[in-house]
This record gives sequence, structure tokens and C-alpha cells, in this order.
Amino acid sequence: MRQTKKMVIAAMFAALACVATMAIRIPTPGTGGYIHPGDAVVILCGIFLNPGAAFLAAGMGSAMADLLGGYFLYVPITFVIKGLVAFLAGHAFRRLSGHLKNRTVAVAICGLIDVALVAGGYCFCESFIYGTAAAFASVPANLIQGASGLVISTALFPLLAAVPDMKRMMAAR
Repeated sequence: MRQTKKMVIAAMFAALACVATMAIRIPTPGTGGYIHPGDAVVILCGIFLNPGAAFLAAGMGSAMADLLGGYFLYVPITFVIKGLVAFLAGHAFRRLSGHLKNRTVAVAICGLIDVALVAGGYCFCESFIYGTAAAFASVPANLIQGASGLVISTALFPLLAAVPDMKRMMAAR
């Protein structure tokens, strides 16, 4: 696949991460945050894009949602956490898909990486901003957010994997 086409698909993933994060927001009481389906796109970035492009697309798309949504303090935090989720999910998928017959199971395992990094990463960063008690209070909402990403990405993977260009992208990694 040509480099230009890969760049366009990565940019589309970034835009989709932003839109998926902003389109459906379920407010989480007491945290000031919200639960959204954007994590599914972050996981899928790691699976379909090369690691560097996945980090940038997921990080930039998710950070853009925070910027546009008024969560300015979270922009750099989100960029790093979501970028790492995509990067590590992609590496895990590549290793697991060679050992598992069902690649959808590999996607679900990648979703567990999302759950751990989102809950742990935001808790760690928020402990410096709001204090330990407030940071730990946000963990349940972040676990739910990560779990929703796991479920949605696992459901979407077979559909996207059937698209010829996406098949070629996975094969080219």
C-alpha cells in the first residue's frame, strides 16, 4: 500500500478517535469526566496501523477531543496515555495473533491493556493534580471506560478486518 494512503488512513483514525470520544459522552458523577467509545478506536489504531502511526493517531485524536471539549489540563496526559495504549495494543496483537487461532480473542486481550493503562495512567497523573483520594475515586469510571473500549473494539474488529485495505494494512505491518 502506498505511503500516502497509509497516512490518510492514519489521519482518518485520528479524526475517528476524536469524534468517537466527543459524540457520545456519559458523565461520571464526582469526577468531572465522562465515559465514551473513543477507546475502541484507540485499540483499533494499534491493531491496524504501524506502532508509530498508531501512537500518533490515537494520541492526537484523543487529545484533540480533550482540547475541543475544554479539558485543557488533560490534553498532554491523554496524548501520552492513549498513544501508549495504541502502541502497546498493536505490539500485543502482533504477538498474540501469531499464537491464537481467533484474532478476535487477541483484540479482547488488547482491550485489557486499555483497561489497565487508562485506569492506572489517569490515576497516576491525577494523583499529582488532585491528590491521591480523588485520583483513586476516578478509577471505577476509568475501568468502565476501558471495558467499553474492549467490548466495542472486539465487536468492530471482524467488520474492519474484512475490508480489503484494512487486511492489507494488517499484513504489511
